[in-house]
Amino acid sequence: MTAMQEMNTSARWRRIALALFGAVLLADAIALMTIGLFNFGIVLPGCIGASFLLLAWQWPLVAHWRAASHRRQQLWQAAWIAFALWLATVAVFFYNIHHNTEVAIPGNSPVKAIIILGSGTPNCVASPTLVARLDQGLKHAQQWPQAKVAVSGGQDFGLRCREADIMAEYLIARGVAADRVIREGRSTSTEENLMFSRHLLEEQGVAATDPIVVVTSDFHVQRAVRIARKAGFVEVAGAGAGTPLYLRYNAWLREYFAAISGWVLREY
Repeated sequence: MTAMQEMNTSARWRRIALALFGAVLLADAIALMTIGLFNFGIVLPGCIGASFLLLAWQWPLVAHWRAASHRRQQLWQAAWIAFALWLATVAVFFYNIHHNTEVAIPGNSPVKAIIILGSGTPNCVASPTLVARLDQGLKHAQQWPQAKVAVSGGQDFGLRCREADIMAEYLIARGVAADRVIREGRSTSTEENLMFSRHLLEEQGVAATDPIVVVTSDFHVQRAVRIARKAGFVEVAGAGAGTPLYLRYNAWLREYFAAISGWVLREY
């Protein structure tokens, strides 16, 4: 096989790989958006997938552009190196999530409150991610029967229902006493979730220094606990619910950027 034939074969396999990866990423994004899910962790992979498909389609044109100058070759290589380095940071972040889904409370103090954070109610129905959080919160509510249970989630954009009401009804239907449940229905962010919940808990006699458990998704535990401490809670544990597989890595990717923006904006 000549050098030119080897180059053509290599280019063909690269185009096939780009097309396959691109199709998978774009199909995943479209499938999730068709069921009402729309966030950066879904849009970004979709955009990457579309770019891969476009690159595979226009590979000869791109190759001709690259061959026009040494500077363009360097730019091409630098772009792929940067993309690979970014993927490496994402992989490290995912590894950290996978191995840090809980934060324990120091000591043996009884939990005074359980705060369950919302995650969206498309069409005014609890999403699978939210159901997983509620089920996790239910376990802790049964473990600590004297603890107050704060459900925190505001009104989704374009909907009339409050997430906190949907969450409360879910728990009450499964045996949690209605007078234990505190509804926080004004928040629009994790920071507001915890700040507003703290005020409502204090009105019910739960001090910020009392031990609490924050229940959220596995990918969100570390950041939620840090934000809870900034909101004034002292003894904070975190409990992570598993994220449904079909949404897991999109949610983790969204959290990757949320963690960066939270650090930049000093949310924790």
